[in-house]
Amino acid sequence: MRGTNKSWFAKGMRDAIPIALGYLAVSFTLGIAAKNAGFTPFQAFLVSFTNNASAGELITNARYLLMSCALSQKLPPDTPMIQRLLLSYDVTDELFGISVAVPGKLNPYYSFGAYTVALPGWAFGTLFGTLMGSILPANIVSALSVGLYGMFLAIIIPPARKNKILAGVVLISMGASFAFTKLPVVHTLSTGTRTILLTILIAGGAAILFPINEEEDDTKSTESSVLNNNERQASHES
Repeated sequence: MRGTNKSWFAKGMRDAIPIALGYLAVSFTLGIAAKNAGFTPFQAFLVSFTNNASAGELITNARYLLMSCALSQKLPPDTPMIQRLLLSYDVTDELFGISVAVPGKLNPYYSFGAYTVALPGWAFGTLFGTLMGSILPANIVSALSVGLYGMFLAIIIPPARKNKILAGVVLISMGASFAFTKLPVVHTLSTGTRTILLTILIAGGAAILFPINEEEDDTKSTESSVLNNNERQASHES
């Protein structure tokens, strides 16, 4: 976890740019839903800015509890409580994805930098949706609503290509998620409940079968940091 807080903050901002653009596009549909529910543009903007929880803004989803627990394990033990509380403010699927993908322990300033860029994208996208959503063609709105899924795939595919175990877990998750929509009894559960069950079963099973050695993970993080510094230095010299 080498590097200053400022450098980690800047890296988080840079990595969150694609997420912010995706949020800006996808939250159009949330703005339309907010307008249909009777929200004014300002109210829709305020809700998205203070409660940046993707679909959770309209439907409470307990999966964020699981993601927050997982993210807390990435933090150094001496992380101040105020930073932990600030980190919990914006744990969305995509921001969680890039935060847990950081090698070794997570510097909270990386996530803070990502939040700084991503949060306005979601809030202003919601605002624009309430103002302009009704004048956009239906096919355009439909295309915007699925853009976030493509962006999320772009977050999970690179680390899955580097780690066969992670790739296997991703494939099992996709297959099990589909199976849960067809199996008796289970298919009657809400989408959020099925997601929680799958997360506990698959993540728990992977943790038991393939535990991560924290010392080895920290060593790899240090080696990666040194390699990146050497590459940057060589680039400057050339």
